[in-house]
Order: sequence, then C-alpha cells, then structure tokens
Amino acid sequence: MPNLLIVLSDQHSYDMLGSYGNDQIITPNLDRFAAQGLRFTHAFANQPVCTPYRGMILSGMHPLKNGAFINDAPLLPNKTQLLAQILKERGYQTAYIGKWHLLGGERDRPVPPGELRYGFDKLWTNNCHVDFRPGKAFFWNEQGEKEYFDKWEVYGQTDQALAYLDTLDSSRPFALVVSWHPPHDWGKFKGEDGEMHYRYDTMEELMAMYNRDSLKLRPGIEPTPDRRRMYHGYLASTTGVDIAFGQLMDKLREKGLEENTLTVFSADHGDMLESHGADLPKQYAHDYSSRIPFIIRFPGKVPADDSTGLLMGALDIMPTLLGLLGIETEQQYDGKNLAESIRARTQDAVAYVPLWLYKRGVARNHNWRGVVTRDFTFSMGRGVDSIPITNVLFDRHKDPYQLRNLFYDPAYAAQKEELRQLTFSWMAQYNDQFWGADDFMHIRPQETWMYNYTKSPYELFLEEAGK
Repeated sequence: MPNLLIVLSDQHSYDMLGSYGNDQIITPNLDRFAAQGLRFTHAFANQPVCTPYRGMILSGMHPLKNGAFINDAPLLPNKTQLLAQILKERGYQTAYIGKWHLLGGERDRPVPPGELRYGFDKLWTNNCHVDFRPGKAFFWNEQGEKEYFDKWEVYGQTDQALAYLDTLDSSRPFALVVSWHPPHDWGKFKGEDGEMHYRYDTMEELMAMYNRDSLKLRPGIEPTPDRRRMYHGYLASTTGVDIAFGQLMDKLREKGLEENTLTVFSADHGDMLESHGADLPKQYAHDYSSRIPFIIRFPGKVPADDSTGLLMGALDIMPTLLGLLGIETEQQYDGKNLAESIRARTQDAVAYVPLWLYKRGVARNHNWRGVVTRDFTFSMGRGVDSIPITNVLFDRHKDPYQLRNLFYDPAYAAQKEELRQLTFSWMAQYNDQFWGADDFMHIRPQETWMYNYTKSPYELFLEEAGK
C-alpha cells in the first residue's frame, strides 16, 4: 500500500515560491519537488483561517458540519470518519508533528489521548504557539510534558519527522503530517511610520540570504522601509521552510520510500502582507489570502513536471488524497474526489470553489461569502455594515494582481449578480444564513463548547430556535 506524507507551512501565499513565478525567493527544494510532481495553480483555502482549514482537510466536511468553524474550535467527535481514522483502520501507522490548532480551549496544553487525536497514533505538537526561537519553541511529548527545542522550531520539528521515519515498521504503510508554523508572523512592531506592522524577522543566517534594500514588493503596494522589513523576514522564513522540506525529501530517498509515497505540500492560507490595504494577514477572499500552493508528487500515479488549472478547495483535499491512494469509503463528503481528473489531466471537473469567513467579536461585519471561478473572484460582506474590503469582484484574466475592484462597476453588474446567485446556491446547500460566529457562540457559553460539545453550530442554532 502507498504511504502518505502531508507537509504544511502556515500563512504561506501561493506567490511565495519560485515554482509559482517568484524570481527573488530562494526555494530550490520546493521548486525541484514541483518539477517532479503536479503543481496546482488554482487551489484555495475555502475559509482562509488556520483551524477551519485543518478541520476541512482532516474531515472533507464543511465547518458548519464538522464544528471547526473558527480558530480554537475542535472537530466534533463521532460525526464522520476522519482522514487518519480511515487510514488507521487500513493498517497505516499514523503520526502528526508540529502545529495542531484543533484542540479548542486553552492553547497551552497537550492533546489528550483518545478521540481528540482524530486517529493519529503519535503526536508531537504544540497547539498554537508563535515564538519559533531556539529555547522558546516547544512541543508536548508523549507523556504530556512540555519540551523545548534547542533550534529554530521548523528545524526541531523536522528532526522529529526524520527520527519518526527511521523508526517505521517497514511492513506497514505510514501516514505522516508535518505542520510548520512559519512563515506565519509572530507579533507586531511599531514602524518608522508610527503604525503597527506584523513581525516576521527570523534566524540571522536566513535573513542574511536576502538584501532588504533590493527586495521587490507585490504590484500596487508602496515599498516603505517597514514593509521591506516585513518582506525580508517573510522570505527568509520561507527559505528556512524550504531547507527543512529538502531534508524530508532526502530522508524519503535514503529510506527508499520516495517511489511509493504520495507527498503533498500546501499551506493553511496565504498572507496579504498589507496588500489591498488589509489590516489582517488573512481572512479575505483576495488571492494573497485564500489562494494556496498545492503540489503533489506520486511517481507513476500523478503527472510529473506539470501544472494544472483544475479548481480545488480545501474541502476537496481529503477525498482526493484517498482517491489517489486507491482507498474507497462509503462516506459522503462535502468536497469532491478529483483523483480521476488529476490522472486524466482534465481541468473542468469543478466550476467554482465556495469561499467564506465566519468572524466573531467586534469584527462581525467582517463576515463575507463568495466564490472563485476560472474567470472571477467574488465576495460580498454581511449586510449594510460590511466593510469595503469584503465586497470585491476581480477579473482573474485581465487583472491577475487584483488591483481593480469591479464590485461597484455598472459594466459588471450582470457578472456580479450571477456570482451572487452562485454564492447563495452554495449557502443554501449548507444551510448558511449568513451567520457570524457570534450567532453560534451565544447559544452555549464559550467555555463549554470549546472543550466538550457534541453538536455542530448549525444543530445548536436550530435547537435554540425550537425548530
């Protein structure tokens, strides 16, 4: 049986790899991997937020069904079989290393044994922690004790993955998830302009690989010193991720596992890096936020040195990977199994990818729903108090950098209405009434549903309404 290796970096935009057209970033290992496999040019995080993305790739289900609809919400137990549970039943050795962010409640605690491990036998994780420095970065060991890395977190977690691969039972297949947190930001700094900016500075040896003054920023954004600092750290962290990825690939080759392993590289979501006037790194429909790198290599089973424009969302990842592994289940997914389209090199299996955000707290007007098609990206904010950045319409062909918002352009009124109705159609499919997170959270105290709940937000909403 084939093995499965899923490698994730966090807040890693699609355009921050050499194989995706970036000529200044240093990512030789990931670029080599892309040349050996299939690169998706239109892959998206349906909800560009950490926990919801992870919930979707482990369940294949919409967050209103699986329960992980905002950060720090766990997956619901016993609703559907999750990825590792399915693989474990078929004899796979299952392990997860790195950022987890699916436990719920207090972040600074280990994942307890049992159903909250979602089918993974071995876990070396921190739930969500952004101090990646040696001596500060940590993980919870198998005894539930906190241990600190003596090196940059990505490198320490990679060492754990390499050690795990050395201890495998060679008579059984394995399924391993390696989840790195960088190039995610790790705080804020007050810039020369007096404003607060996200911080990405990282290890000196990685920063030294770039000349800050010569960095090119994305089109349409002013290259201020503060933004150059942001880009510098971001690119440097991404190069560190690339170095670690190369070590993983070397180990697969050394162990003779390369040919029989379906290897995936992707990310939770992207990073706006202050493009489009964004005040958050993600949570927008724009490509820099929702579009992700997605590269797969499966020698002899998946086209090599190729790319595909096949539309794919996070919901599609689990059923597609199972399809590529030749594993059939009777489970019904909200995502699609795109394995046959990948093998046949066809690109018309998906007409659109649904996009959404469930926001909580004072920023509930940040909630939006939308779609991305081959031709357009569309999103609409919730109600009359929606903020401008949630109302967008971009022509994907004429405006690849999404610099011209057509949402209020009368010449595109017909296209906007068509995409609006398409959005309402998928909302109806999931019984989405344009809720925000607050609509669910008032039903049960936060301390209850974060730790021990058995019903989805939608089920609780209907129960509260007496329906």
